[in-house]
Amino acid sequence: MGTLNIEELLNQMTIEEKASLCSGADFWHTEVIERLGLPAAMLSDGPHGLRKQDKTADHLGTGESIKAVCFPTASAMACSFDRELIYNVGSALGEECQAENVNVLLGPGINMKRSPLCGRNFEYYSEDPCLAGELGAAFVNGVQSQGAGTSLKHFAANSQEWRRMSISSEVDERTLREIYLAAFEKTVKKAQPWTIMCSYNKINGTYSCENDWLLNKVLRDEWGFEGLVMTDWGAMNNRIEALKAGLDLEMPSSHGETDKLITAAVKDGSLPAEVLDKAVKRVLELVDKSITNKRHASYNKEEHHSLVKKTAINSAVLLKNNGVLPLSGNENIAIIGQFADIPRIQGGGSSHINCFKTESALQALDNAVNAKYTYSQGYATDKDETGTVLLEEALQNAAAADVAVIFAGLPESFESEGFDRTHLNMPECQNHLIEEIYKVQKNIVIVLHNGSPVAMPWLDKAGAVLEMYLAGQASGAAAVDLLFGRANPSGKLAETFPLRLEDNPSYLNFPGSRDKVRYSEGVFIGYRYYDKKHMDVLFPFGYGLSYTTFRYSNLRIETGGVVANNCPGTIPKIQDTDQVKVYVDITNTGNMAGAEIVQLYVKNFIGLENR
Repeated sequence: MGTLNIEELLNQMTIEEKASLCSGADFWHTEVIERLGLPAAMLSDGPHGLRKQDKTADHLGTGESIKAVCFPTASAMACSFDRELIYNVGSALGEECQAENVNVLLGPGINMKRSPLCGRNFEYYSEDPCLAGELGAAFVNGVQSQGAGTSLKHFAANSQEWRRMSISSEVDERTLREIYLAAFEKTVKKAQPWTIMCSYNKINGTYSCENDWLLNKVLRDEWGFEGLVMTDWGAMNNRIEALKAGLDLEMPSSHGETDKLITAAVKDGSLPAEVLDKAVKRVLELVDKSITNKRHASYNKEEHHSLVKKTAINSAVLLKNNGVLPLSGNENIAIIGQFADIPRIQGGGSSHINCFKTESALQALDNAVNAKYTYSQGYATDKDETGTVLLEEALQNAAAADVAVIFAGLPESFESEGFDRTHLNMPECQNHLIEEIYKVQKNIVIVLHNGSPVAMPWLDKAGAVLEMYLAGQASGAAAVDLLFGRANPSGKLAETFPLRLEDNPSYLNFPGSRDKVRYSEGVFIGYRYYDKKHMDVLFPFGYGLSYTTFRYSNLRIETGGVVANNCPGTIPKIQDTDQVKVYVDITNTGNMAGAEIVQLYVKNFIGLENR
């Protein structure tokens, strides 16, 4: 039982008042109806932190927002493969929403990583819909456990920034359902987010906001979604058709313009009154949830900062190690790279968090590690040019050290909301720096800060590569703990790093023409394609090293109450309706404590039984 009497409110409202509830009152709030005592619900950008704006308002991250906690981005967190960890991050963000009087956090983003070039890939979990759906559900359940809502986005087939306001994603139904809708379906069924945010783009010629098949038939009728559907900010085309298609709330404010269209359409009979009532009821239900679940809350920023560090550690992926890591602490270390001092911790655009503090690797070295080190900037992030003075200083320090630890990656100008990348390369000045350092120092460790895959022309020269992704405001401290073996890297890649951009299955059809982008690769995105083609990659999906070793043994498969031991071998016959359970024993056979991510891949063998 909620706080509002929704049916009574509907009966008391005029058509004009109902129409006003179908768009925002301003940039972040739903409409207030003072005559009926109806308050507003407040929405705020996320998803890996709270970007609440008190005064200025924008959806591209240019305006000032409150001081908040920046957690690792989705591209990093997905590498943990850890539902519980993601749930805890969501729960922490739910606490922050309550403390800041935010009712709905705009996230998570669970679009598929069709191409490594999508400028917003850092906000998305994976190229795999199963993984994205499991983590998306965990995040939503975490936030909503604290009485704040979420907005699952961007629904659907939104895998690029190029002409995102108008491009039509041309994709067959099987591919839509198995790849681009599957993570949404799993999250809806497992977590029931309060709201879903439709994307800007068209799907097979119809805008997402007015796609009756997508919003009414699939989302609500088939999946049982119970909440409200809103637009992305400015993603409205035809307001009347959108209402008919199941789009309830237009954001931000239309300044009354679409309200007039709705009112006129109801009065002339072109929009059935019951369609409007259905949308208004969902807005009222959202406001009711916001009132009913309101808590007098506070949170400890330092405790959440500790959770950021834990999440960053558990999400980091050790891509290469010839034995140089972990560092003993007795070495003379040359720390090189601007990211060691000013780490890149998040992406650009609407998810950009105004951090209450940032902990760099240099700060962590000074505060927590008794290490002998020198620091040289090595490069600048504001331009891709090799600075002679910076390079010479780095070379001098590297030559005098026992090991060089180079912090490198992508500056914000290389990847952000609003534009797609055009290549996989890091800035040339950084690649050149690594090559030059190798000439004077053979023990090189590369620590990467990037939101999506990069090419590594220097990989054969690196003794170790630690992929941090964009790991939030404690990323420097997390990297130091990992480098010195205070923590054991356990993350696995949630996306494929290809050898070349041309190897990606979407290469010939990304980002498409001015009007259309054809998903001609079908269901074969990411590792599905590389596996089917037997293609070499730089690093495969699910890959990650450790400082310790693990032994897998005693694999068992149970179905229909029958257990098959010592697989592979004869397994019980599996019926379509059977639930299958797989068990395996994992033993740490190394000298360090560590965690292991067990991965199970399932393949359809129909028609192969006689081969």
